[in-house]
Amino acid sequence: MTTITSLAADWDVLVVGAGPAGMAAATVASRAGLSTLLVDEGPSPGGQIWRAVTTTPVMRRPVLGDDYWCGADAVRAFERSGTVYLPATTVWSLDGQGRAGLSHGGGARIVTASRVIVATGALERPFPVPGWTLPGVMTVGGAQGLLKASGLYPGGRLVIAGTGPLIWLYAAQLLRAGGRIEAILDTTDRRARYAAAARLPSFLASSYLGKGLALMAEVRRRVRVVGKVTSLVIEGDQKVDGVRYACARRQEARLPANTVLLHQGVVPQTSLAMAAGVRHRWDDDQLCFVPEINADGATSHERIAIAGDSAGIAGWEAAVTRGHLAGIAAVRALGGTGDGLPDAAACRRRLAALEGPRGFLDRLYRPARSFRIPTGDTIVCRCEEVRAGEIERAVDLGCLGPAQLKSFTRAGMGPCQGRLCGLTVTEMIASRRGVPQAEVGTARPRPPVKPITVAELASLPAGEQDLAAVIGRRR
Repeated sequence: MTTITSLAADWDVLVVGAGPAGMAAATVASRAGLSTLLVDEGPSPGGQIWRAVTTTPVMRRPVLGDDYWCGADAVRAFERSGTVYLPATTVWSLDGQGRAGLSHGGGARIVTASRVIVATGALERPFPVPGWTLPGVMTVGGAQGLLKASGLYPGGRLVIAGTGPLIWLYAAQLLRAGGRIEAILDTTDRRARYAAAARLPSFLASSYLGKGLALMAEVRRRVRVVGKVTSLVIEGDQKVDGVRYACARRQEARLPANTVLLHQGVVPQTSLAMAAGVRHRWDDDQLCFVPEINADGATSHERIAIAGDSAGIAGWEAAVTRGHLAGIAAVRALGGTGDGLPDAAACRRRLAALEGPRGFLDRLYRPARSFRIPTGDTIVCRCEEVRAGEIERAVDLGCLGPAQLKSFTRAGMGPCQGRLCGLTVTEMIASRRGVPQAEVGTARPRPPVKPITVAELASLPAGEQDLAAVIGRRR
């Protein structure tokens, strides 16, 4: 079994993330004869999409659906590829020279790779509404992870609120597993439907349409769905006891609840790539920062490529294809054996076909401004408990961007380094200043990107301690 102390210092390819894209990239590289290391924070391969696919206690296949069980074949192919796999491992630094700081089992190492493929996937977009930090409030993605890994789902009165395809998928999975949902409060902006109409033709020809309509029909038969929700307040003293909401042209109403699940889409997980200095741009369709990449996932750093949803949200099938393209590019750059490689041209055609319909979904489920840009006493930065009003006052005093905001309010200075509040902060500052989000930018994470203990740093060999200091100083 590979341990952090027995790990080689130099690799042809380092892949970060064991989701669909990471496993696909590592499988291609390993089979071509390249020494390949894949590291992942999870205890088993699969990522968020296929979480615990080899260990889940949910054995009735219809509960989680066919797309989930496709992950079992992908994991088996990955395990046969010869890739060195190190689970439960945190990557806390990465630079443009292919040097990465790893933490595993209480120890740490610095490894260097000729090519690094970042496949860190996505995270859920912040949904900062009054009461969202109360005990009993979770994200839909977090609840889905519990269902996949442990077969657990909320009991009592459950209310789901938000917008996006994941709400309907999780709701169907929960109902199939035996759970109950009091209501779904659908915050989809009705104006988004008109904006999405221009992109409807490509969506009509895709497989997304049939799957989506079937899920929505399955859920609507058993759950009350309240549409056109324009405001949400989660109420409770020490824990959730209800949700107050309003709909277009209707009076406020209240639902009792023990658990509230929030969701308004997912965005790329960019912190590691940003820490390495990879150039990013604002994507106005997905309302987030995405890395600048070419058709093979190559970035502004020659040694770093990005694959999967961390390159832009497109679903698991596109993530696998992006992983294949990044793996092929690494093999060709490093002189691996080309026999048996997937056909790159075919991969690009498939990726174009998969990405095309996503434009419709991006526009249809574009979160409403009122749910992206909080005001008043709503908490924005959970780590430091910074409220929206404090950020507004800081901007009025002359704060221009997220990095400067840290000096004014400490927003983004907690353990998550802005991963949970960064998008909200950018949009708030842009709105208050009346400028585009791209002009405001985002605070660039610095190593350590994830928390690491002093003991772990001290476990580094002397030479690697010096190297860790160098990586931490790099801009």
